[in-house]
Amino acid sequence: MSLPAAPSAFDATTGPGQPRRADRGADIGAGCGLVFVELIILLVIFGLWFLSGFNLDPAESVTTDPLWNYLAAAGGVGVLTVVAAALAARIGAIVTVVTQAVMAALICIVVFGGVEVQSHQDQRCRDVPSAAGCEDHD
Repeated sequence: MSLPAAPSAFDATTGPGQPRRADRGADIGAGCGLVFVELIILLVIFGLWFLSGFNLDPAESVTTDPLWNYLAAAGGVGVLTVVAAALAARIGAIVTVVTQAVMAALICIVVFGGVEVQSHQDQRCRDVPSAAGCEDHD
């Protein structure tokens, strides 16, 4: 008589056949936390750009700084989101991978849109140096 064999309770072997998955709660927490921190960093970056053109003196004419340095900083945040997505993919944190991929795509859209806007502004200032917002930023 042959008795059925029960599956092992714990299999410590690792190999290509066993997918690793991160804990779902920690995965959701990490994904949401990273998105929150990235949004705050982007808010600070573009808030500083907005404040560069803000002055309470009505006698002084102030224009905002060019976007180039702020877009570079936002692009750096985008690079960090891609790195976070790659690390999350390596440990099997699917929710974090998806949230970081969405953030990277949104940051890409913002950066490339900002590049277009700033290029247009720069071209306008080259064509008509006396146009509004075309002061020298030395």
